[in-house]
Amino acid sequence: MKNKKILIADDNALNRKVFQNIIGQVYEYDVAENGYEVIEKIKLIPYDLILLDIQMPKLDGINTLKIIKEENLTHAPIVAVSAFAEINDRDYFFSAGFDEFISKPIKPKQLLETLHHLISKNDTNKESSALTNHTKDPKEVLDKSILIKLLKFNSKENIRLVYDDFLEETEKLLEEIEYLLKYGEYNDIGEKLHIIKGNSGTLGAQALYDFTKKIELDIKSGNFNNTLKDYLYLKTLFEEVKQYCHSSEFLNP
Repeated sequence: MKNKKILIADDNALNRKVFQNIIGQVYEYDVAENGYEVIEKIKLIPYDLILLDIQMPKLDGINTLKIIKEENLTHAPIVAVSAFAEINDRDYFFSAGFDEFISKPIKPKQLLETLHHLISKNDTNKESSALTNHTKDPKEVLDKSILIKLLKFNSKENIRLVYDDFLEETEKLLEEIEYLLKYGEYNDIGEKLHIIKGNSGTLGAQALYDFTKKIELDIKSGNFNNTLKDYLYLKTLFEEVKQYCHSSEFLNP
């Protein structure tokens, strides 16, 4: 799989060497010593996977990931690497947006199996997305019939303010849910989901509404098995709504 390229980000030269020796047997690789280097390299090169050390100078792994997500720099899997984390920190790394977590010292077999799984899964998702994107119903993002009704009685400027408030509040609620997930306070998540569900239903964000309703029901029934994964997908649905609201198509139904 030398056609696949991995970015190894670690400030420790010895750690980088260990990764290079293992990964180089199967994949091409590039290296970075801090988060700023990671950002610059991702902008230039389409990596297939990124290994991010959590403890890096100048810009650590968590904040590097945050910039990558905010600027939508890559859809490649991103793996958190840490020598200080315990297995129960895994949920935190997932909630932060990482696709997987690997602890140091590195186990070569486990590392290569993880990389192969994530890269293969990402390739499958890209193929599936390519097949379905052209048939995606716009109502799955935002129901235009709702917009048309709202525009009958309000100016575009007022409607835009309403949706801006909705986006801002939802982002805040998602951050609060992430905090609750980090500390395992699942029962308190329901209240936040209820607000998101109500607002998204009112404003026609149908996919966001439907999935929020599903998670809320699971929370009420005490089923927390998939809460973290559901939360990450909920964030993806919200980003789709956000992008649509910032597009030229919005308010021009």
